[in-house]
Amino acid sequence: IIFSSLINSNGTIGAILFNSNTIFEFYSCSYMRYEIDKHWEKLKKISKLSEQELLISKQLLFSKIKFINESLIPEKIWLQAEKLTKDIDEDDIDFIALSLFLKAKLWTGDKVLQKGLNLLGYKQLLNTEEINIMFLKKLKA
Repeated sequence: IIFSSLINSNGTIGAILFNSNTIFEFYSCSYMRYEIDKHWEKLKKISKLSEQELLISKQLLFSKIKFINESLIPEKIWLQAEKLTKDIDEDDIDFIALSLFLKAKLWTGDKVLQKGLNLLGYKQLLNTEEINIMFLKKLKA
Protein backbone atom coordinates (compact mmCIF):
# COMPACT_ATOMS: atom_id res chain seq x y z
CA ILE A 1 0.00 0.00 0.00
CA ILE A 2 2.75 2.44 0.95
CA PHE A 3 4.83 1.50 -2.08
CA SER A 4 1.80 1.95 -4.34
CA SER A 5 1.10 5.41 -2.98
CA LEU A 6 4.72 6.44 -3.50
CA ILE A 7 4.65 5.24 -7.09
CA ASN A 8 1.32 6.96 -7.83
CA SER A 9 0.10 9.38 -5.19
CA ASN A 10 -2.76 10.45 -7.48
CA GLY A 11 -4.40 7.02 -7.52
CA THR A 12 -7.07 5.58 -5.22
CA ILE A 13 -4.56 4.56 -2.56
CA GLY A 14 -2.97 8.00 -2.52
CA ALA A 15 -6.39 9.68 -2.35
CA ILE A 16 -7.33 7.59 0.68
CA LEU A 17 -4.03 8.09 2.48
CA PHE A 18 -3.79 11.82 1.83
CA ASN A 19 -7.46 12.77 2.32
CA SER A 20 -8.73 10.81 5.28
CA ASN A 21 -7.38 12.72 8.29
CA THR A 22 -10.76 12.65 10.04
CA ILE A 23 -11.76 9.20 8.75
CA PHE A 24 -8.90 6.77 9.33
CA GLU A 25 -5.67 6.55 11.30
CA PHE A 26 -2.83 4.80 9.55
CA TYR A 27 -0.05 2.92 11.31
CA SER A 28 2.97 1.05 10.13
CA CYS A 29 5.99 -0.51 11.73
CA SER A 30 9.35 1.19 11.66
CA TYR A 31 10.52 -1.67 9.42
CA MET A 32 8.61 -0.03 6.56
CA ARG A 33 11.10 2.84 6.50
CA TYR A 34 13.91 0.32 5.97
CA GLU A 35 11.93 -1.39 3.19
CA ILE A 36 11.45 1.90 1.36
CA ASP A 37 15.14 2.75 1.60
CA LYS A 38 16.06 -0.76 0.49
CA HIS A 39 13.90 -0.45 -2.65
CA TRP A 40 14.51 3.27 -3.27
CA GLU A 41 16.15 2.90 -6.69
CA LYS A 42 13.42 0.57 -7.89
CA LEU A 43 10.76 3.03 -6.64
CA LYS A 44 12.45 5.86 -8.55
CA LYS A 45 12.56 3.80 -11.72
CA ILE A 46 8.94 2.60 -11.53
CA SER A 47 7.49 5.95 -10.45
CA LYS A 48 9.52 7.91 -13.02
CA LEU A 49 9.85 10.64 -10.38
CA SER A 50 13.05 12.53 -9.75
CA GLU A 51 14.95 11.93 -6.52
CA GLN A 52 13.58 15.21 -5.14
CA GLU A 53 9.97 14.48 -6.16
CA LEU A 54 10.11 11.04 -4.59
CA LEU A 55 11.63 12.42 -1.39
CA ILE A 56 8.81 14.98 -1.13
CA SER A 57 6.23 12.26 -1.78
CA LYS A 58 7.84 10.12 0.93
CA GLN A 59 7.81 13.00 3.44
CA LEU A 60 4.15 13.77 2.74
CA LEU A 61 3.19 10.12 2.99
CA PHE A 62 5.11 9.58 6.23
CA SER A 63 3.30 12.58 7.73
CA LYS A 64 0.05 10.61 7.33
CA ILE A 65 1.32 7.47 9.08
CA LYS A 66 2.11 6.81 12.72
CA PHE A 67 5.15 4.58 12.92
CA ILE A 68 5.33 2.12 15.80
CA ASN A 69 8.61 0.64 16.99
CA GLU A 70 8.39 -3.14 16.80
CA SER A 71 10.12 -3.51 20.17
CA LEU A 72 6.86 -2.37 21.80
CA ILE A 73 5.10 -5.51 20.57
CA PRO A 74 5.07 -8.32 23.19
CA GLU A 75 6.70 -11.65 22.39
CA LYS A 76 3.35 -13.45 22.67
CA ILE A 77 2.03 -11.41 19.73
CA TRP A 78 5.19 -12.03 17.70
CA LEU A 79 4.70 -15.77 18.17
CA GLN A 80 1.09 -15.49 17.04
CA ALA A 81 2.15 -13.45 13.98
CA GLU A 82 4.87 -15.96 13.18
CA LYS A 83 2.35 -18.78 13.28
CA LEU A 84 0.09 -16.89 10.87
CA THR A 85 2.81 -15.93 8.37
CA LYS A 86 5.21 -18.88 8.43
CA ASP A 87 3.62 -20.72 5.49
CA ILE A 88 2.54 -17.59 3.60
CA ASP A 89 5.23 -14.90 3.68
CA GLU A 90 7.45 -14.44 6.70
CA ASP A 91 8.41 -10.97 5.42
CA ASP A 92 4.94 -9.81 6.50
CA ILE A 93 5.37 -10.84 10.14
CA ASP A 94 6.00 -7.24 11.29
CA PHE A 95 2.77 -5.99 9.75
CA ILE A 96 0.69 -8.85 11.12
CA ALA A 97 2.25 -8.41 14.56
CA LEU A 98 1.46 -4.69 14.51
CA SER A 99 -2.11 -5.34 13.41
CA LEU A 100 -2.55 -7.85 16.24
CA PHE A 101 -0.92 -5.51 18.76
CA LEU A 102 -3.14 -2.58 17.79
CA LYS A 103 -6.21 -4.80 17.37
CA ALA A 104 -6.55 -3.14 13.99
CA LYS A 105 -7.35 -4.23 10.48
CA LEU A 106 -4.47 -4.62 8.05
CA TRP A 107 -4.88 -2.84 4.72
CA THR A 108 -3.04 -4.88 2.13
CA GLY A 109 -3.01 -5.39 -1.60
CA ASP A 110 -1.12 -8.67 -1.25
CA LYS A 111 -3.57 -11.26 -2.57
CA VAL A 112 -1.40 -14.22 -1.53
CA LEU A 113 -1.28 -12.90 2.03
CA GLN A 114 -5.03 -12.22 2.05
CA LYS A 115 -5.88 -15.69 0.78
CA GLY A 116 -3.47 -17.44 3.14
CA LEU A 117 -4.64 -15.54 6.22
CA ASN A 118 -8.30 -16.02 5.31
CA LEU A 119 -7.70 -19.78 5.08
CA LEU A 120 -6.28 -19.62 8.61
CA GLY A 121 -9.38 -17.78 9.81
CA TYR A 122 -7.66 -14.40 10.18
CA LYS A 123 -10.24 -11.88 9.02
CA GLN A 124 -8.70 -8.59 10.19
CA LEU A 125 -7.86 -7.56 6.62
CA LEU A 126 -9.04 -4.89 4.22
CA ASN A 127 -8.24 -4.63 0.55
CA THR A 128 -8.18 -1.32 -1.32
CA GLU A 129 -11.69 -1.75 -2.72
CA GLU A 130 -13.13 -2.33 0.77
CA ILE A 131 -11.33 0.62 2.33
CA ASN A 132 -12.28 2.84 -0.61
CA ILE A 133 -15.97 2.01 -0.09
CA MET A 134 -15.64 2.91 3.59
CA PHE A 135 -13.76 6.10 2.67
CA LEU A 136 -16.39 7.23 0.16
CA LYS A 137 -19.26 6.51 2.59
CA LYS A 138 -17.56 8.58 5.30
CA LEU A 139 -16.99 11.44 2.87
CA LYS A 140 -20.69 11.51 1.99
CA ALA A 141 -21.79 11.35 5.63
